[in-house]
Amino acid sequence: MNLSNFGLDSITLAGPLAARLAACRAAGFSQIMLWARDLAEHPGGLEDAVRVVRGSGLRVTGLQVMRDYEGLDGALHEYKLDIARQLLRVCKAVGARLLVVSSSTSGHAGGERGRIARDLAKLANSAVPLGVKIGYEAQCWGRHVNGWEQAWEVVDMAAHANLGVVLDSFHMLAGGDALEGLEDIPSEKIALVQLSDFMLRALRSAEERITTAGHLRVFPGEGCHSAELSAMLRRLDRSGYRGSYSLEIVNDDYLQLPPEVVCERALMAAKWITDQVLRRSLQVRAYAGRTL
Repeated sequence: MNLSNFGLDSITLAGPLAARLAACRAAGFSQIMLWARDLAEHPGGLEDAVRVVRGSGLRVTGLQVMRDYEGLDGALHEYKLDIARQLLRVCKAVGARLLVVSSSTSGHAGGERGRIARDLAKLANSAVPLGVKIGYEAQCWGRHVNGWEQAWEVVDMAAHANLGVVLDSFHMLAGGDALEGLEDIPSEKIALVQLSDFMLRALRSAEERITTAGHLRVFPGEGCHSAELSAMLRRLDRSGYRGSYSLEIVNDDYLQLPPEVVCERALMAAKWITDQVLRRSLQVRAYAGRTL
């Protein structure tokens, strides 16, 4: 593993889109996870946002996030499918190879596993012509799918080559998911691994999980769950996963700091993972006239 395996999530950094991209690139990262609103809210519009991203020299890890998609009927299903297809077109425009779909929290969504699998397969099929993959992520407050094992069960059931599971350490840790069995997921079916930690040992309610997820995440190596996070990463490494790791740190404090400062913390997290957890060294790379 080297730094090219790691990317930052744009939600971690403050400032205009161009400034966040530049800080990420200057720190030595080669990829970034974008949110659709990064592009929709860009002052110059979508076309200019695409130009800025494509000119940054960064690979787009993927696009966040399609919510409350699966398990719906009738007009609701058709509406959500249309929105998802619009997001797929944004993925294509900006060069994102992955659209993240988070497990539904909607009270209108059914929980039958086969139905969820069929809905995800339908979206994965729509994404094929655009060269975009669908990644399904369990939210720990999801209505019917709230753990990685359930998400993997659905993805496995769908049996679609263009659909994989997204493993998010925050949701796994906050939900108290067991780590046993992670190594049984074929590495090619893991679309992405998202990494973060938090400062409390336990989150006792859905409300506390949602608040922490949206405001108080910290980088790997900074939180209270380093042992569990290390165990997760080692299991994935032993299973042969060599894909991307996205540092998804949603933290109000970091949004008050210059993006360059936060990027330095991100580099420390990547180094903690490689040197302390996986016992490997980051490959030395030079960016913007500096060597890491």
